[in-house]
Amino acid sequence: MSASSAAGASASGLGLYQPGGSLLHRAPAGAKLAGLAVAAVGVLRITTVPNLALAFAVTLLAAGLARIPWRVGLAQLRPVLWFALPLLAFQWVTAGPHRAVLVVGQLLLMVTLAALVTLTTRVSAMLDAFEACLRPLRRVGVSPARVALVLALTVRCVPLVAQTFAETREAQRARGLERNPAALVVPLVIRLLKRADAIGEALAARGVDDDPDHPDDPDDTADRPRR
Repeated sequence: MSASSAAGASASGLGLYQPGGSLLHRAPAGAKLAGLAVAAVGVLRITTVPNLALAFAVTLLAAGLARIPWRVGLAQLRPVLWFALPLLAFQWVTAGPHRAVLVVGQLLLMVTLAALVTLTTRVSAMLDAFEACLRPLRRVGVSPARVALVLALTVRCVPLVAQTFAETREAQRARGLERNPAALVVPLVIRLLKRADAIGEALAARGVDDDPDHPDDPDDTADRPRR
């Protein structure tokens, strides 16, 4: 099964792509992924808070030009704050305020950049780009389509969790339970497991488990119902 075929299954489960006609939307997925890798290296080389703020401004400008709703963008960062705030406090105490702001800012900026790519790139395009890069691995028995699918799902994981977190938090807030951590964590885990299960079933139904290089045994094929 090709990566683009598997994309239909994952797209329905992820549902994070924001349709649009901006330059960022029209850019090739491979170029965006390569740009994301280069940008991540550049972010790690930032050594001053003003430069970090400038990088954030450029990223937010790109998101604005892509017409990404601010609530959608903000939802990508909310789950990361649970880790970023303790990290900020720890770095503030151990390394000083400048280092703390720099480290946490770099983390949030990289998450924002990754979210911007996933929000403007169809899953099918992302899978095809990964598969094209991994095609040489077929010579050593690796399935590029399967590895591409795993990589694409990994890239989409953070925005998916962010969206689920935002939905769960809003639901618990409407019930007046926003101050109860257990009331947030338990439904969040359940929702994530349900989404993972739904994605897995959709992928299996579309033949992601089928391996064209290793056809099924005749006995197994005979037992399967015709599609």
